[in-house]
Amino acid sequence: MIKRSVCLVFIFISLCSAAAAQEWKEQKSEHFIVYYLDDDNFASEASQWAEKYYVNIASDLGYSRYDNFWTWDKRVKIYIYRDRAQFLSSTGAKDWSYGFVNYNEKTIYSYANNARFLDALLPHELAHLVFRDFVGFKGEVPMWLDEGVAQWEEADKRRVAIELAKEFIAKREFIALSRLTQMNIAEESDAEVSRKFYAEAASLVGFMIKKYGESKFIVFCQQLRDGASMNAALSFAYSADPIRDIGELEKEWIKYYGGE
Repeated sequence: MIKRSVCLVFIFISLCSAAAAQEWKEQKSEHFIVYYLDDDNFASEASQWAEKYYVNIASDLGYSRYDNFWTWDKRVKIYIYRDRAQFLSSTGAKDWSYGFVNYNEKTIYSYANNARFLDALLPHELAHLVFRDFVGFKGEVPMWLDEGVAQWEEADKRRVAIELAKEFIAKREFIALSRLTQMNIAEESDAEVSRKFYAEAASLVGFMIKKYGESKFIVFCQQLRDGASMNAALSFAYSADPIRDIGELEKEWIKYYGGE
């Protein structure tokens, strides 16, 4: 544990040193500060899309009523390097990476003219950040809920997840929610299982929000944050609905996407 902490500190210091060595320009918006080197247009795009995603995520999850979140000195920082080569050499990111997030520091790193960053990584990671800041992770929050929220905020993945969920339900090939709740997808090597996990996670979050509303979804998440079990959180948040445990949640999810 000590070795891992030292390693994380070293990585963070290295990133800060690399950032300081650049001549960064900056663009500030209400909830973000974009640091960049050359490309004014891409920096503006990143800032505009970040604000748009923020509003959408807060609205989808029912958090839009909160004031002064990520404002002033609490704004999220986005660093945009000149190109992929500089991004990789300066940050030490993996060769396949097109951006990443430091959750503890609420800082996002990528590079200019990176369409995958704007369309996929930015909404995905902002959803993780919003969810974690509002809900917290002191309680037993299942991975499917965290990943489902992030997947749901990617427009393309949302559509795909719904279609896949309908297919898995029709064929009775879905992962049972009791198993899904225990899964750590980072340890899964089977590509088909991973595909089912992410599709079910996103479609479950979408179902809970669309069918029963953002307010109940927030209460459910807060109950988990405060230490309630999955079944207790469901029973509390959805007391007026036919959901008392994960078995009933699964049953209603099947009905919703199965057309019963």
